[in-house]
Amino acid sequence: MRLVEKVWGKDVLPPPFTAPRGQRIGEVWFEPPVGCERLLVKYIFAGESLSVQLHPSDAQSLAAGLGRSGKEECWLVIDAEPGAALAVGFSRPVDTATMRAAALDGSIEQLLAWHAVRAGDFIYLPANTVHAIGAGVSLVEIQQNSDVTWRLYDYGRGRELHLDAGLAVASGRPHDPALRRHLPDAGHVHLVEGPFFRLDRLDGPPDAATSARYRGALLVVPLTGTIAVAGEAIAPGGCALAPSLGAVAVPAGSQCLVTQPVT
Repeated sequence: MRLVEKVWGKDVLPPPFTAPRGQRIGEVWFEPPVGCERLLVKYIFAGESLSVQLHPSDAQSLAAGLGRSGKEECWLVIDAEPGAALAVGFSRPVDTATMRAAALDGSIEQLLAWHAVRAGDFIYLPANTVHAIGAGVSLVEIQQNSDVTWRLYDYGRGRELHLDAGLAVASGRPHDPALRRHLPDAGHVHLVEGPFFRLDRLDGPPDAATSARYRGALLVVPLTGTIAVAGEAIAPGGCALAPSLGAVAVPAGSQCLVTQPVT
């Protein structure tokens, strides 16, 4: 587990995490283990709004000479302060010239589609989706293992922007509403099936349908209760590599995320 300081992070984190004195922690990373190298699991804690940004696809990343994969990702909100929101896509179609002008004068915030969020909200973001995480949101992020981020607007914080690269591939369309939903409090939920990873929320022992989808190594992220992975107890706030779903014991009343790369 790696704590990552960010200018927009928080000095007080939700349990079970603790920020070292004097540090603003924005992300907690779990280094991808052998067997799931193409996936990265993060927790994100937004004390202030993150930049307006996007990520390229695999092909676009390679074409840009970065020699790395692109980035598709998804979010599960675990906590949200009153009024907290996430921006995904635009509220109406926007052309590149309009997007550039709005990025330069800061009005791009007003063009984005902001959604008030609460714990249990789930959103999938395809590559090229312009997005922003608002202040007061804490979430789990499952993503392709890539750090390629192109910032379009950053509230004057002085960090590098990537207008030319980002605008060349940014989608000016609204986000597909089928990629957003609120999860029920209980029950198994199938969340993602490709193209880069699969993801499920388990509530108690996995059912036959879930077991049939998972073959080989996977990552386990406890949400509530204690999950056993190959006999070792893993509590919320952790992430563990399991050799198979059969090695994961989820007691009744406990919940976790399970995810693995799609080959």
